[in-house]
Amino acid sequence: MTLPLEHLVQFARQNSPFYADLYRDVPMVGWRIHDLPVIDPAKFWQQSQCLSSWPVLTGPMLDGHVYKTGGSTGDGKLAVYSREEWGDFVRAFGQGVGTQLSPGDRVANLFFAGDLYTSFLFIHGALANSPVPVCEFPFTGAVDTDRLAQAIEVHQINVLGCVPAQLLRFASQLLERGQVLSSVTLVLYGGESLFEEQLPMLSLVFPNARYASVGCASVDAGLIGASTPDCRLGEHRVFDGDVLVEILDEVTGMPIEAVGQVGVLVVTNLQRRLMPMIRYPTGDLAAWCEPAGVAKRKFALRGRASQGHRIRVGYESLFPDEIGNLVKTHLGAAPWQLLIDRANGMDRLTLRVTASDGLTAELEEALYTAMLHMYPNLLALIQKNVLRFVIVACSADSLALHPRSGKLLRVVDERSYVAQEELVA
Repeated sequence: MTLPLEHLVQFARQNSPFYADLYRDVPMVGWRIHDLPVIDPAKFWQQSQCLSSWPVLTGPMLDGHVYKTGGSTGDGKLAVYSREEWGDFVRAFGQGVGTQLSPGDRVANLFFAGDLYTSFLFIHGALANSPVPVCEFPFTGAVDTDRLAQAIEVHQINVLGCVPAQLLRFASQLLERGQVLSSVTLVLYGGESLFEEQLPMLSLVFPNARYASVGCASVDAGLIGASTPDCRLGEHRVFDGDVLVEILDEVTGMPIEAVGQVGVLVVTNLQRRLMPMIRYPTGDLAAWCEPAGVAKRKFALRGRASQGHRIRVGYESLFPDEIGNLVKTHLGAAPWQLLIDRANGMDRLTLRVTASDGLTAELEEALYTAMLHMYPNLLALIQKNVLRFVIVACSADSLALHPRSGKLLRVVDERSYVAQEELVA
């Protein structure tokens, strides 16, 4: 069930101590969405280690689902849904996924399950709510390459749903042994961007496939955007009636309506009341592709926001606040920066740090080990040759600053997200 924004805000401020405090200076009536403060994620997640006393929630967790947003389960970053809200979520997302599917498609669900991960269960629920009949093969992301390749051929599976890191690993292994899977006609990727430069290699293994996002959503924010056949790589359409999408200037916080101007992607979920998400920054940059007033207005993702609360590398979520605390533990109050770019066909994550006494080999190793301990999936991505992670010492004046505000950028994403043309293999 969706609520009008006015009713959602009233419910949140009456039942959530967090929102009651956040809106203490907002009048009860007469406000507009831009009068509401944008959520500070650091404050939002404070005291979230114990769901029974988390001030964000509007009531007790009695009937629903608990999922992990990334990192370890002990850090408190858990997203909760009532049963009704979860049903609304997968139904709406399934309608979007269904626009990419054809009746009778055989879909391999290769997303991840277990340890409170949501992606496999989420896509399973979305496929069950597809408006066109399809057959799901629920393998999960842990399936053995040989078994998966054999099943695709034997059962004539024609759609793969997966994260790009797993897709690239699967394709590279098939390429090494010269195997081609011509039955695959569609690849629906999610959890991370797929880049145009990766498509030529994939086309050698899946010569008849086209590539499309499965849709844009996150376990914390919920619905964000639907992927429809007219969307190019990185483009999505707003779920009108279920979510409000804003793009805000990263410096001023003012709304952006112009086509092509990049800003911070902020969402308000109209489906959720137990854990309200009202003007929540997703951590992504985006730009409008169509003018204001267009139904289901299209937007394009443009990388990670410089001050984002969470960033995705492969299928791992990293939290800059946690990384900052890690750097402080090892190096004190030393400026640092995360650089994400691509080199030799893989993502490269560089932690740039300054150290007044220099970065010794011992300190570098300790910091590197601590990062992999905090984010164990980084090691898995490194071992699968889809990510390179390095730590480098640099001078403070070499760190990138925001060109307008002059603030230190915590995250610099130099990967290209601009789709040059609609690509169909």
